[in-house]
Amino acid sequence: MRKESDKLGQIGLEDHELYGLQTKRAYENFKLEHKRTNLQLIYSIVKIKKAAAITYIDIGADKKEIYPAIIDACDLILAGKADDQFITQSLQGGAGTSTNMNVNEVIANLALLQMDCPPGSYDIIHPLDDVNRGQSTNDVYPTALRIAAIDTLRTLSEECAKLQEALQKKENEFDSIKKVGRTELMDAIPVTLGGEFGAYAQAIARDRWRLYKVEERLRLVNLGGTAIGTGINADRPYRFGIIETLRNMTGIGLAVSEYPLDITQNNDVFVEVSGLLKALAVNLMKIANDLRLMNSNAIGEIRLKPMQIGSTIMPGKVNPVIPEMVIQVSMRIMANDYAISSASSHGEFELNAFLPLIADSLLESLELLSHCVKLFREKCIDLIKPNVSRCKETLSSSFAFATEYTAKLGYETVTRVLEECGDNNQKAKQILENMLK
Repeated sequence: MRKESDKLGQIGLEDHELYGLQTKRAYENFKLEHKRTNLQLIYSIVKIKKAAAITYIDIGADKKEIYPAIIDACDLILAGKADDQFITQSLQGGAGTSTNMNVNEVIANLALLQMDCPPGSYDIIHPLDDVNRGQSTNDVYPTALRIAAIDTLRTLSEECAKLQEALQKKENEFDSIKKVGRTELMDAIPVTLGGEFGAYAQAIARDRWRLYKVEERLRLVNLGGTAIGTGINADRPYRFGIIETLRNMTGIGLAVSEYPLDITQNNDVFVEVSGLLKALAVNLMKIANDLRLMNSNAIGEIRLKPMQIGSTIMPGKVNPVIPEMVIQVSMRIMANDYAISSASSHGEFELNAFLPLIADSLLESLELLSHCVKLFREKCIDLIKPNVSRCKETLSSSFAFATEYTAKLGYETVTRVLEECGDNNQKAKQILENMLK
Protein backbone atom coordinates (compact mmCIF):
# COMPACT_ATOMS: atom_id res chain seq x y z
CA MET A 1 0.00 0.00 0.00
CA ARG A 2 1.11 3.56 -0.72
CA LYS A 3 -0.10 6.89 0.62
CA GLU A 4 -0.68 10.09 -1.32
CA SER A 5 -1.53 13.47 0.14
CA ASP A 6 -2.65 16.94 -0.84
CA LYS A 7 -3.94 19.98 1.04
CA LEU A 8 -7.18 18.12 1.82
CA GLY A 9 -5.38 15.29 3.56
CA GLN A 10 -3.91 11.84 3.01
CA ILE A 11 -5.38 8.79 1.25
CA GLY A 12 -4.17 5.21 1.18
CA LEU A 13 -4.05 3.34 -2.12
CA GLU A 14 -3.65 -0.38 -2.71
CA ASP A 15 -0.72 -1.65 -4.78
CA HIS A 16 -2.99 -2.65 -7.66
CA GLU A 17 -4.59 0.82 -7.82
CA LEU A 18 -2.75 2.72 -10.54
CA TYR A 19 -4.93 5.80 -10.16
CA GLY A 20 -4.12 8.36 -7.48
CA LEU A 21 -5.76 10.25 -4.69
CA GLN A 22 -7.62 12.69 -6.97
CA THR A 23 -9.36 9.78 -8.67
CA LYS A 24 -10.03 8.11 -5.32
CA ARG A 25 -11.65 11.31 -4.01
CA ALA A 26 -13.80 11.57 -7.12
CA TYR A 27 -14.83 7.94 -6.76
CA GLU A 28 -16.04 8.61 -3.22
CA ASN A 29 -17.63 11.98 -4.00
CA PHE A 30 -19.69 10.78 -6.98
CA LYS A 31 -20.53 7.26 -5.83
CA LEU A 32 -23.77 7.06 -7.78
CA GLU A 33 -23.33 3.37 -8.65
CA HIS A 34 -24.72 4.31 -12.05
CA LYS A 35 -22.11 3.63 -14.70
CA ARG A 36 -18.49 4.47 -15.31
CA THR A 37 -17.17 6.99 -17.79
CA ASN A 38 -17.48 5.71 -21.36
CA LEU A 39 -14.32 3.83 -22.32
CA GLN A 40 -14.26 5.32 -25.81
CA LEU A 41 -14.03 8.74 -24.19
CA ILE A 42 -11.21 7.47 -21.95
CA TYR A 43 -9.32 6.09 -24.94
CA SER A 44 -9.72 9.38 -26.81
CA ILE A 45 -8.28 11.28 -23.84
CA VAL A 46 -5.38 8.81 -23.78
CA LYS A 47 -4.75 9.46 -27.48
CA ILE A 48 -4.44 13.15 -26.71
CA LYS A 49 -1.95 12.41 -23.89
CA LYS A 50 0.06 10.21 -26.24
CA ALA A 51 0.02 12.90 -28.94
CA ALA A 52 1.23 15.43 -26.38
CA ALA A 53 4.14 13.20 -25.33
CA ILE A 54 5.15 12.62 -28.97
CA THR A 55 4.96 16.36 -29.61
CA TYR A 56 7.17 17.18 -26.63
CA ILE A 57 9.79 14.75 -27.95
CA ASP A 58 9.55 16.29 -31.42
CA ILE A 59 9.99 19.88 -30.21
CA GLY A 60 12.85 18.94 -27.88
CA ALA A 61 11.15 19.84 -24.63
CA ASP A 62 12.93 19.37 -21.32
CA LYS A 63 12.49 16.07 -19.43
CA LYS A 64 12.14 14.37 -22.80
CA GLU A 65 13.56 11.17 -21.29
CA ILE A 66 10.20 10.49 -19.56
CA TYR A 67 8.02 10.77 -22.64
CA PRO A 68 8.82 7.36 -24.19
CA ALA A 69 7.55 5.77 -20.96
CA ILE A 70 4.40 7.90 -21.13
CA ILE A 71 3.85 6.80 -24.73
CA ASP A 72 4.29 3.14 -23.73
CA ALA A 73 1.79 3.62 -20.92
CA CYS A 74 -0.73 5.11 -23.35
CA ASP A 75 -0.28 2.16 -25.70
CA LEU A 76 -0.95 -0.28 -22.86
CA ILE A 77 -4.18 1.51 -22.05
CA LEU A 78 -5.28 1.67 -25.68
CA ALA A 79 -4.69 -2.09 -25.87
CA GLY A 80 -7.25 -2.54 -23.09
CA LYS A 81 -4.70 -3.51 -20.44
CA ALA A 82 -5.91 -1.08 -17.77
CA ASP A 83 -9.67 -0.77 -18.26
CA ASP A 84 -10.35 -1.58 -14.62
CA GLN A 85 -8.33 1.44 -13.49
CA PHE A 86 -10.81 3.96 -14.88
CA ILE A 87 -13.33 4.19 -12.08
CA THR A 88 -14.89 7.64 -12.32
CA GLN A 89 -18.64 7.78 -12.72
CA SER A 90 -20.01 9.13 -15.99
CA LEU A 91 -21.93 11.84 -14.12
CA GLN A 92 -19.62 14.02 -12.05
CA GLY A 93 -19.11 17.60 -11.02
CA GLY A 94 -16.18 19.61 -12.32
CA ALA A 95 -16.70 19.56 -16.10
CA GLY A 96 -14.81 16.27 -16.45
CA THR A 97 -11.78 17.14 -14.33
CA SER A 98 -12.06 13.90 -12.36
CA THR A 99 -11.95 11.79 -15.53
CA ASN A 100 -8.99 13.76 -16.89
CA MET A 101 -7.20 13.25 -13.57
CA ASN A 102 -8.02 9.54 -13.61
CA VAL A 103 -6.31 9.29 -17.00
CA ASN A 104 -3.37 11.46 -15.91
CA GLU A 105 -2.74 9.40 -12.79
CA VAL A 106 -3.03 6.00 -14.47
CA ILE A 107 -0.69 7.05 -17.29
CA ALA A 108 1.82 8.49 -14.81
CA ASN A 109 1.89 5.34 -12.67
CA LEU A 110 2.01 2.98 -15.64
CA ALA A 111 4.88 5.04 -17.05
CA LEU A 112 6.68 4.88 -13.69
CA LEU A 113 6.36 1.10 -13.77
CA GLN A 114 7.86 1.14 -17.28
CA MET A 115 10.85 2.94 -15.76
CA ASP A 116 11.07 0.45 -12.86
CA CYS A 117 9.86 3.07 -10.41
CA PRO A 118 7.07 2.50 -7.87
CA PRO A 119 3.66 4.10 -8.44
CA GLY A 120 3.35 7.45 -6.73
CA SER A 121 6.92 8.55 -7.53
CA TYR A 122 5.59 11.82 -8.85
CA ASP A 123 8.94 13.59 -8.48
CA ILE A 124 9.96 11.55 -11.54
CA ILE A 125 6.74 11.64 -13.58
CA HIS A 126 3.95 13.89 -12.33
CA PRO A 127 0.31 13.43 -13.45
CA LEU A 128 -0.17 17.18 -13.90
CA ASP A 129 3.24 18.67 -14.58
CA ASP A 130 4.19 15.98 -17.11
CA VAL A 131 1.22 13.94 -18.37
CA ASN A 132 -1.09 16.97 -18.39
CA ARG A 133 1.60 19.43 -19.49
CA GLY A 134 0.27 22.27 -21.62
CA GLN A 135 -3.26 20.98 -21.22
CA SER A 136 -6.45 21.59 -19.31
CA THR A 137 -9.51 19.42 -18.82
CA ASN A 138 -11.32 22.21 -20.63
CA ASP A 139 -9.54 21.61 -23.94
CA VAL A 140 -8.73 17.90 -23.55
CA TYR A 141 -12.18 16.63 -22.56
CA PRO A 142 -14.24 18.30 -25.34
CA THR A 143 -11.61 17.39 -27.93
CA ALA A 144 -11.69 13.79 -26.76
CA LEU A 145 -15.48 13.80 -26.95
CA ARG A 146 -15.31 14.99 -30.54
CA ILE A 147 -12.85 12.22 -31.45
CA ALA A 148 -14.95 9.53 -29.75
CA ALA A 149 -18.13 10.90 -31.34
CA ILE A 150 -16.61 10.93 -34.84
CA ASP A 151 -15.36 7.35 -34.49
CA THR A 152 -18.79 6.10 -33.43
CA LEU A 153 -20.57 8.35 -35.92
CA ARG A 154 -18.66 6.73 -38.76
CA THR A 155 -19.75 3.29 -37.56
CA LEU A 156 -23.36 4.46 -37.33
CA SER A 157 -23.24 6.00 -40.79
CA GLU A 158 -22.00 2.70 -42.23
CA GLU A 159 -24.80 0.81 -40.49
CA CYS A 160 -27.35 3.28 -41.87
CA ALA A 161 -25.97 2.66 -45.36
CA LYS A 162 -26.43 -1.08 -44.90
CA LEU A 163 -29.97 -0.59 -43.58
CA GLN A 164 -30.81 1.61 -46.55
CA GLU A 165 -29.54 -1.09 -48.92
CA ALA A 166 -31.57 -3.76 -47.10
CA LEU A 167 -34.73 -1.67 -47.39
CA GLN A 168 -34.07 -1.04 -51.09
CA LYS A 169 -33.65 -4.77 -51.61
CA LYS A 170 -37.07 -5.33 -50.07
CA GLU A 171 -38.44 -2.51 -52.22
CA ASN A 172 -37.42 -4.40 -55.34
CA GLU A 173 -38.47 -7.77 -53.97
CA PHE A 174 -41.97 -6.53 -53.04
CA ASP A 175 -42.48 -4.19 -55.98
CA SER A 176 -45.27 -6.22 -57.61
CA ILE A 177 -47.25 -6.88 -54.43
CA LYS A 178 -50.30 -4.61 -54.31
CA LYS A 179 -51.92 -3.78 -50.99
CA VAL A 180 -54.06 -1.19 -49.26
CA GLY A 181 -52.39 2.11 -48.52
CA ARG A 182 -53.59 3.67 -45.29
CA THR A 183 -53.86 7.16 -43.87
CA GLU A 184 -54.75 7.73 -40.21
CA LEU A 185 -55.01 3.92 -39.88
CA MET A 186 -57.90 3.87 -42.36
CA ASP A 187 -57.94 2.42 -45.88
CA ALA A 188 -56.95 5.05 -48.43
CA ILE A 189 -55.73 4.06 -51.90
CA PRO A 190 -53.81 1.09 -53.36
CA VAL A 191 -50.04 1.03 -52.98
CA THR A 192 -47.35 -1.59 -53.42
CA LEU A 193 -45.56 -3.17 -50.50
CA GLY A 194 -42.36 -2.34 -52.34
CA GLY A 195 -43.32 1.30 -52.51
CA GLU A 196 -43.67 1.46 -48.75
CA PHE A 197 -40.22 -0.04 -48.21
CA GLY A 198 -38.81 2.36 -50.80
CA ALA A 199 -40.13 5.26 -48.73
CA TYR A 200 -38.45 3.82 -45.63
CA ALA A 201 -35.18 3.57 -47.56
CA GLN A 202 -35.41 7.24 -48.58
CA ALA A 203 -35.87 8.32 -44.96
CA ILE A 204 -32.79 6.37 -43.83
CA ALA A 205 -30.83 7.75 -46.79
CA ARG A 206 -31.47 11.28 -45.51
CA ASP A 207 -30.33 10.25 -42.04
CA ARG A 208 -27.17 8.75 -43.48
CA TRP A 209 -26.35 11.93 -45.40
CA ARG A 210 -27.03 14.21 -42.43
CA LEU A 211 -24.78 12.16 -40.15
CA TYR A 212 -22.03 12.12 -42.76
CA LYS A 213 -22.07 15.88 -43.14
CA VAL A 214 -22.15 16.79 -39.44
CA GLU A 215 -18.70 15.27 -38.91
CA GLU A 216 -17.26 18.43 -40.45
CA ARG A 217 -18.28 20.50 -37.45
CA LEU A 218 -17.06 17.93 -34.95
CA ARG A 219 -13.56 18.14 -36.42
CA LEU A 220 -13.15 21.68 -35.12
CA VAL A 221 -11.45 21.54 -31.70
CA ASN A 222 -10.09 23.84 -28.99
CA LEU A 223 -7.02 21.74 -28.12
CA GLY A 224 -4.22 24.05 -27.09
CA GLY A 225 -6.69 26.59 -25.77
CA THR A 226 -6.22 25.19 -22.23
CA ALA A 227 -8.41 26.71 -19.49
CA ILE A 228 -10.82 28.93 -21.42
CA GLY A 229 -9.45 29.03 -24.94
CA THR A 230 -6.73 31.68 -24.58
CA GLY A 231 -3.87 29.14 -24.70
CA ILE A 232 -2.36 30.06 -21.36
CA ASN A 233 0.53 27.72 -20.35
CA ALA A 234 0.62 26.04 -23.77
CA ASP A 235 3.65 26.88 -25.93
CA ARG A 236 3.06 27.74 -29.58
CA PRO A 237 5.22 24.85 -30.95
CA TYR A 238 3.25 22.41 -28.78
CA ARG A 239 -0.13 23.81 -29.87
CA PHE A 240 0.64 23.37 -33.55
CA GLY A 241 2.51 20.10 -33.12
CA ILE A 242 -0.09 18.21 -31.12
CA ILE A 243 -2.87 18.78 -33.64
CA GLU A 244 -0.72 17.46 -36.47
CA THR A 245 0.27 14.44 -34.38
CA LEU A 246 -3.31 13.78 -33.34
CA ARG A 247 -4.51 13.98 -36.95
CA ASN A 248 -1.99 11.32 -37.94
CA MET A 249 -2.88 9.11 -34.98
CA THR A 250 -6.64 9.21 -35.38
CA GLY A 251 -7.07 9.53 -39.13
CA ILE A 252 -9.47 12.40 -38.45
CA GLY A 253 -8.98 15.79 -40.13
CA LEU A 254 -8.99 17.75 -36.88
CA ALA A 255 -8.48 21.50 -37.06
CA VAL A 256 -7.98 24.07 -34.32
CA SER A 257 -10.75 26.62 -34.18
CA GLU A 258 -9.79 30.18 -35.03
CA TYR A 259 -11.70 31.12 -31.89
CA PRO A 260 -11.04 28.44 -29.22
CA LEU A 261 -12.90 30.49 -26.62
CA ASP A 262 -16.10 29.70 -28.56
CA ILE A 263 -15.45 25.95 -28.66
CA THR A 264 -14.62 25.92 -24.94
CA GLN A 265 -17.81 27.57 -23.74
CA ASN A 266 -20.37 26.64 -26.41
CA ASN A 267 -21.62 23.11 -27.00
CA ASP A 268 -24.24 23.65 -29.67
CA VAL A 269 -22.42 21.25 -32.03
CA PHE A 270 -23.32 18.39 -29.68
CA VAL A 271 -26.92 19.58 -29.67
CA GLU A 272 -26.84 19.55 -33.46
CA VAL A 273 -25.44 16.01 -33.61
CA SER A 274 -27.94 14.83 -31.02
CA GLY A 275 -30.76 16.42 -33.02
CA LEU A 276 -29.73 14.41 -36.07
CA LEU A 277 -29.60 11.26 -33.97
CA LYS A 278 -33.10 12.08 -32.79
CA ALA A 279 -34.22 12.45 -36.42
CA LEU A 280 -32.83 8.98 -37.13
CA ALA A 281 -34.59 7.64 -34.02
CA VAL A 282 -37.87 9.14 -35.21
CA ASN A 283 -37.55 7.41 -38.58
CA LEU A 284 -36.57 4.11 -36.99
CA MET A 285 -39.52 4.29 -34.61
CA LYS A 286 -41.91 5.04 -37.47
CA ILE A 287 -40.64 2.11 -39.55
CA ALA A 288 -40.63 -0.27 -36.58
CA ASN A 289 -44.16 0.66 -35.62
CA ASP A 290 -45.41 0.20 -39.20
CA LEU A 291 -43.86 -3.26 -39.26
CA ARG A 292 -45.51 -4.17 -35.95
CA LEU A 293 -48.88 -3.19 -37.34
CA MET A 294 -48.42 -4.92 -40.70
CA ASN A 295 -47.32 -8.06 -38.85
CA SER A 296 -50.24 -7.97 -36.41
CA ASN A 297 -53.08 -10.50 -36.51
CA ALA A 298 -55.46 -7.71 -37.49
CA ILE A 299 -53.57 -6.78 -40.67
CA GLY A 300 -51.09 -9.59 -41.33
CA GLU A 301 -49.63 -8.27 -44.60
CA ILE A 302 -46.07 -9.25 -43.68
CA ARG A 303 -44.51 -11.92 -41.53
CA LEU A 304 -41.67 -11.08 -39.16
CA LYS A 305 -39.39 -13.96 -38.31
CA PRO A 306 -40.23 -15.39 -34.86
CA MET A 307 -37.26 -14.67 -32.59
CA GLN A 308 -38.39 -16.07 -29.23
CA ILE A 309 -41.49 -17.17 -27.34
CA GLY A 310 -43.84 -14.31 -26.60
CA SER A 311 -45.52 -15.32 -23.39
CA THR A 312 -44.95 -17.32 -20.22
CA ILE A 313 -48.66 -18.13 -20.02
CA MET A 314 -50.05 -18.08 -23.57
CA PRO A 315 -48.70 -20.98 -25.67
CA GLY A 316 -47.83 -20.22 -29.26
CA LYS A 317 -47.80 -16.43 -28.85
CA VAL A 318 -44.92 -14.68 -30.62
CA ASN A 319 -44.25 -10.96 -30.26
CA PRO A 320 -42.51 -8.51 -32.64
CA VAL A 321 -39.60 -8.14 -30.21
CA ILE A 322 -37.03 -6.58 -32.55
CA PRO A 323 -39.29 -3.67 -33.62
CA GLU A 324 -40.22 -3.23 -29.95
CA MET A 325 -36.52 -3.00 -29.06
CA VAL A 326 -35.99 -0.43 -31.82
CA ILE A 327 -38.86 1.69 -30.50
CA GLN A 328 -37.46 1.65 -26.97
CA VAL A 329 -33.97 2.59 -28.16
CA SER A 330 -35.53 5.45 -30.10
CA MET A 331 -37.27 6.67 -26.96
CA ARG A 332 -33.95 6.63 -25.09
CA ILE A 333 -32.30 8.67 -27.88
CA MET A 334 -35.07 11.26 -27.56
CA ALA A 335 -34.57 11.40 -23.80
CA ASN A 336 -30.81 11.81 -24.25
CA ASP A 337 -31.43 14.60 -26.72
CA TYR A 338 -33.36 16.50 -24.08
CA ALA A 339 -30.54 15.97 -21.56
CA ILE A 340 -27.93 17.21 -24.06
CA SER A 341 -30.00 20.26 -24.97
CA SER A 342 -30.65 21.15 -21.35
CA ALA A 343 -27.03 20.64 -20.26
CA SER A 344 -25.68 22.64 -23.20
CA SER A 345 -27.92 25.60 -22.40
CA HIS A 346 -26.60 25.74 -18.82
CA GLY A 347 -22.96 26.45 -19.65
CA GLU A 348 -22.29 29.71 -17.87
CA PHE A 349 -19.64 32.14 -19.15
CA GLU A 350 -16.37 30.48 -20.26
CA LEU A 351 -17.06 26.81 -19.48
CA ASN A 352 -19.87 24.28 -19.36
CA ALA A 353 -19.75 22.41 -16.06
CA PHE A 354 -22.25 19.84 -17.32
CA LEU A 355 -20.13 18.44 -20.16
CA PRO A 356 -20.01 14.97 -18.51
CA LEU A 357 -23.77 14.62 -18.98
CA ILE A 358 -23.46 15.80 -22.59
CA ALA A 359 -20.65 13.31 -23.23
CA ASP A 360 -22.36 10.36 -21.60
CA SER A 361 -25.68 10.99 -23.31
CA LEU A 362 -24.20 11.62 -26.76
CA LEU A 363 -21.90 8.59 -26.74
CA GLU A 364 -24.67 6.40 -25.35
CA SER A 365 -26.97 7.52 -28.18
CA LEU A 366 -24.32 6.90 -30.82
CA GLU A 367 -23.43 3.47 -29.50
CA LEU A 368 -27.04 2.40 -28.94
CA LEU A 369 -28.06 3.46 -32.43
CA SER A 370 -25.07 1.75 -34.05
CA HIS A 371 -26.00 -1.57 -32.45
CA CYS A 372 -29.74 -1.02 -32.88
CA VAL A 373 -29.58 -0.28 -36.62
CA LYS A 374 -27.42 -3.36 -37.17
CA LEU A 375 -29.78 -5.62 -35.23
CA PHE A 376 -32.84 -4.12 -36.92
CA ARG A 377 -31.38 -4.97 -40.32
CA GLU A 378 -30.07 -8.44 -39.49
CA LYS A 379 -32.87 -9.73 -37.27
CA CYS A 380 -35.87 -8.01 -38.82
CA ILE A 381 -35.60 -6.30 -42.21
CA ASP A 382 -33.53 -8.99 -43.93
CA LEU A 383 -35.90 -11.70 -42.70
CA ILE A 384 -39.28 -10.14 -43.56
CA LYS A 385 -41.57 -12.23 -45.75
CA PRO A 386 -44.67 -10.88 -47.53
CA ASN A 387 -48.08 -12.41 -46.97
CA VAL A 388 -49.22 -12.03 -50.58
CA SER A 389 -52.63 -13.67 -50.13
CA ARG A 390 -53.45 -11.40 -47.21
CA CYS A 391 -52.41 -8.32 -49.18
CA LYS A 392 -54.81 -9.35 -51.95
CA GLU A 393 -57.56 -10.09 -49.45
CA THR A 394 -57.38 -6.73 -47.68
CA LEU A 395 -57.18 -4.89 -50.99
CA SER A 396 -60.17 -6.67 -52.50
CA SER A 397 -62.30 -6.06 -49.42
CA SER A 398 -61.49 -2.35 -49.34
CA PHE A 399 -62.97 0.68 -51.10
CA ALA A 400 -59.43 1.93 -51.72
CA PHE A 401 -59.98 1.54 -55.47
CA ALA A 402 -62.66 4.23 -55.51
CA THR A 403 -60.38 7.28 -55.47
CA GLU A 404 -59.19 6.68 -59.03
CA TYR A 405 -62.75 7.32 -60.30
CA THR A 406 -63.29 10.69 -58.63
CA ALA A 407 -61.32 12.70 -61.19
CA LYS A 408 -63.80 11.76 -63.97
CA LEU A 409 -67.03 11.03 -62.11
CA GLY A 410 -66.77 13.47 -59.21
CA TYR A 411 -66.43 12.93 -55.48
CA GLU A 412 -70.15 13.05 -54.71
CA THR A 413 -71.09 10.57 -57.46
CA VAL A 414 -68.52 8.00 -56.36
CA THR A 415 -69.56 8.40 -52.73
CA ARG A 416 -73.23 7.80 -53.63
CA VAL A 417 -72.37 4.59 -55.54
CA LEU A 418 -70.34 3.25 -52.60
CA GLU A 419 -73.16 3.96 -50.17
CA GLU A 420 -75.71 2.25 -52.39
CA CYS A 421 -73.57 -0.88 -52.78
CA GLY A 422 -72.80 -1.25 -49.10
CA ASP A 423 -70.09 -3.91 -48.59
CA ASN A 424 -70.33 -5.21 -52.15
CA ASN A 425 -67.07 -3.83 -53.54
CA GLN A 426 -67.23 -5.76 -56.76
CA LYS A 427 -70.69 -4.41 -57.56
CA ALA A 428 -69.56 -0.84 -56.79
CA LYS A 429 -66.52 -1.21 -59.03
CA GLN A 430 -68.62 -2.59 -61.88
CA ILE A 431 -71.10 0.30 -61.66
CA LEU A 432 -68.29 2.85 -61.68
CA GLU A 433 -66.68 1.16 -64.68
CA ASN A 434 -69.99 1.23 -66.56
CA MET A 435 -70.41 4.92 -65.77
CA LEU A 436 -67.12 5.63 -67.49
CA LYS A 437 -68.23 3.96 -70.74
